[in-house]
Amino acid sequence: MTKQEIIDLLEDSRHTKVKVAIVDIDGVLRGKYMHINKFISSLDSGFGFCDVVFGWDMADESYDNVKVTGWHTGYPDAPARIDVNTFRQVPWEDDVPFFLADFSRENKDEETVGPRALLKRINTKANDLGFAPLFSQEFEWFNFKQTTTELHEKDFNNIKPLTEGMFGYSILRASENSDFFHALFDMMEDFKVPLEGLHTETGPGVYEAAIQYSDIVEAADRATLFKSSAKEIGYKHGIIASFMAKQNMKLPGCSGHVHQSLWNIDKTQNLFYDADKEDNISDIMQSYIAGQLHCLPFMLPMLAPTINSYKRLVEGAWAPTTLTWAVDNRTTALRALPHGKKSARLETRVVGSDVNPYLAMSACLAAGLYGIENKLKLDTPKTIGNGYEDFKNGTLPSNLWDATQKMKNSSLMKDLFGEEFVEHFTLSREWEWKQFMNHVTDWETKRYFEII
Repeated sequence: MTKQEIIDLLEDSRHTKVKVAIVDIDGVLRGKYMHINKFISSLDSGFGFCDVVFGWDMADESYDNVKVTGWHTGYPDAPARIDVNTFRQVPWEDDVPFFLADFSRENKDEETVGPRALLKRINTKANDLGFAPLFSQEFEWFNFKQTTTELHEKDFNNIKPLTEGMFGYSILRASENSDFFHALFDMMEDFKVPLEGLHTETGPGVYEAAIQYSDIVEAADRATLFKSSAKEIGYKHGIIASFMAKQNMKLPGCSGHVHQSLWNIDKTQNLFYDADKEDNISDIMQSYIAGQLHCLPFMLPMLAPTINSYKRLVEGAWAPTTLTWAVDNRTTALRALPHGKKSARLETRVVGSDVNPYLAMSACLAAGLYGIENKLKLDTPKTIGNGYEDFKNGTLPSNLWDATQKMKNSSLMKDLFGEEFVEHFTLSREWEWKQFMNHVTDWETKRYFEII
């Protein structure tokens, strides 16, 4: 829709307010309601939004180690620009209009540390190289039959899963909470986050949703809005949706696999497919895979951004631990699915459900383009059999601190994402690690309290 069409729609709307959100470094939506008149007047000039959203963590604790904003800057307002292409109406809030916005510099250049702005820059680079990236994301997540009040009253202990038992792809378990199940599917469609599929996954109260593919920025918008929307719709049904990567070491973790392909600019040809090549994998796709394998150890915090992420990346738990690729093999880091002209794609399986989709897609695309630009050969042989036992190409860092240090000290990451972004993001991950190290866990108390 054009800006004028948006204005006409809003002026004719029964609503007097508009919901606007910006995405922070953790992928959390930070926003507010604006009066329609204020919103319309901001379409050209933008509006002021406190830059503290890049100066604190997901618990609103202010970073003490970043430069872009903080006590040293006074947390000023930063100019935010509304992206009219993100227009939606929120069906579970009486169809109130909704838009995403991005921070900008005074000279109109996009913000250097903003996740959505980062993805837009990398997408522009892909377009300049003659590629149209089409992406999608799928999520697994746990659902609990609790209210937020009950959750805090119980101190996050002994919370009740939506269903009991291990029932992957269960029609029976889906029907047990059919009102919620159908509300998810239908309201996501109405919210312009169309799902390709929705089913139960193995584990108590676990669902999995695959979002329909689209242009990469729209795909990241959909993925980010899906996570927030699943929680909001859940609240309406007395359900809490949790996208932690690992709820319990006895149960599988929750993935956020990213599916990706490169097409020509007019989107008439999937450039990952070549019928004359082995497994139909084109030279472009081979270099793209090689680029990701090369970059994975250094960009891992963008795919696994929390302390908890690394509890998921363990052997034999449906999440990769080695630098591997294969054709249609769910034990490897990269799963190539190259067999159809339209469907040929790469699935990056390292990504967990706790990820910021803008950062995960930025990392995947930038690494793939690096491989293509540098004409990297896919010298790594494809894994046959169990990827957990294929150590010949190395393994992934095993915790957030080690992964962050590899990214922080990588000149390649600074080249791909910009020095200011890498500095800010890695400092935010160091902050996350330090918050964890400042706490004594239940495990430590139970293990050491009496016997040591």
